[in-house]
Amino acid sequence: MVWEIARITVKPGMEQAFEEGATQAVPLFRNAKGCLGMELQRSIETPSGYRLVVQWETLEDHTVHFRGSEDFQKWRALVSHCFDGPPAVEHTNQVVFGF
Repeated sequence: MVWEIARITVKPGMEQAFEEGATQAVPLFRNAKGCLGMELQRSIETPSGYRLVVQWETLEDHTVHFRGSEDFQKWRALVSHCFDGPPAVEHTNQVVFGF
């Protein structure tokens, strides 16, 4: 399993619109090939900072299949107007599971 972690900063005052767009996009992720789960987290210390965390079966399910899909374009159309700069995306593998 691969975790996609996107650090997203939204423009001040756009937090509610961003969260609504992300909520509307849940079915797009649910239908994506290899997507196992998606959640959006908001920073307590920096209220305009978010982390989008998506679980993928493989890296290619995100980087090739989803990013190359029409649903990715729909996702970006729902939220990109809220971005204060491009998201910083990284992919991780779990190496230690504590409990």
